[in-house]
Amino acid sequence: MTVGSLGGARGGRVFSQFFCFIFFCQDIVTVLTDTSKDTFIQKLPTHKNSYPYKTSSYVFSFQRTLEDEWSRMMVAAEQAQFMANLIRLINATKAIEIGMYTGYNALSMALAMPENGQVVACEIEDTYVQIAKPFFKEAGVENKIDVQHQDALKTLDELIAAGEVGTYDFVFIDADKVNYDRYYEKSLELIRTRGIIAIDNVLWSGRVVNPAPNDTSSQALDALNKKIYKDQRVELSMLTVGDGLTITIKR
Repeated sequence: MTVGSLGGARGGRVFSQFFCFIFFCQDIVTVLTDTSKDTFIQKLPTHKNSYPYKTSSYVFSFQRTLEDEWSRMMVAAEQAQFMANLIRLINATKAIEIGMYTGYNALSMALAMPENGQVVACEIEDTYVQIAKPFFKEAGVENKIDVQHQDALKTLDELIAAGEVGTYDFVFIDADKVNYDRYYEKSLELIRTRGIIAIDNVLWSGRVVNPAPNDTSSQALDALNKKIYKDQRVELSMLTVGDGLTITIKR
């Protein structure tokens, strides 16, 4: 049985797991044989009909992101899958992504939401906004993703001023590290009780342990990790998935 022959929810789950495995294998091949990512991607099936319904745009978004020179900024596939399942688990209909990049994870979240779902996707770089939008349209979720092409702090302040405090179900923080604490505090205002804030790169390839004096990103992440550990406003789990993913649940 081929992956493409599987249908329904089960087919989507199997496909997602298969796709994560494929790109895990890519990393192994790249390390052991010095095969470039581009060469590996070219050997993957590229016809849209090879993939289950509503997943082809997700796949091609992933592939397009890997072609970008800054593709290391992309959310790990296993993280995206995990957060999509969290969104399903809590029946989220309102989410915020702080740092959309090429839209791969915003697309994943939107696909996991019901028809009335809404993702506010914050991205300051025009190049990435232009990459993301065609994939949103192709997937049929452009009406579910509100791209905010401006400074994320400004967007968060505007949402707070608009009376959106305590109305969001899920927030994902994955932007400039020096502002993580500010993103976290504003997200706490916007998230509802029992809502989830997910924070990426909390391990930062180990650099959060005794960060160098001139490494402001590592220092900011280290400070936030220690702050959240003592924060009585949330329940906390730090997962060693990807580059470290913290999951907080607002009390």
